[in-house]
Amino acid sequence: MSCTLFFGGARSGKSRLAERLAQDSGKEVVYVATARAGDGEMAVRIAHHRSQRPGHWHTVEEELALAGVLREWCAPQRLVLVDCLTLWLSNLMFSDGRAYPEVGEVALPPRFHEERAALLNALDAGLPGDVVFVSNEVGLGIVPWGAVSRSFVDEAGRLNQAVAARADRVVFVAAGLPLVLKGAQC
Repeated sequence: MSCTLFFGGARSGKSRLAERLAQDSGKEVVYVATARAGDGEMAVRIAHHRSQRPGHWHTVEEELALAGVLREWCAPQRLVLVDCLTLWLSNLMFSDGRAYPEVGEVALPPRFHEERAALLNALDAGLPGDVVFVSNEVGLGIVPWGAVSRSFVDEAGRLNQAVAARADRVVFVAAGLPLVLKGAQC
């Protein structure tokens, strides 16, 4: 198994580069979409991503149980592309429908901790195929206003660090250009 993490800002080109790596792999590609169409704008984004993917790729839509999907779909002849970890993280943060305070401590739902641990455990145990993750880097700007926004930035940074520590290759993407931070060139 090989594990690659592409991360960068919004519209940095990270998904395009991850998809090109998947296409060039010569393997069967399973695309794991974590997005939830909670409003019209997000539905448009999802439709755009769908239209950009090759028709022969298999798509699995999963908002929460990412580790289970990886265990089910990873195989030596496959490359599993997960886009994206930060949307998945957001889904987990709001998985129990709670409202978060603007000020004070943010207590994340139990499912958040369970699914995050399950993902990292699956990576630690090794998966029988190649996995490519796409994630946003949200911690390069100003510190956001509001407790839930700060919690999201903190958790996204922690998740990116944890996946990067387990990955064979880590690629930061800015303006469509890859900067390999760990592992082989793309």
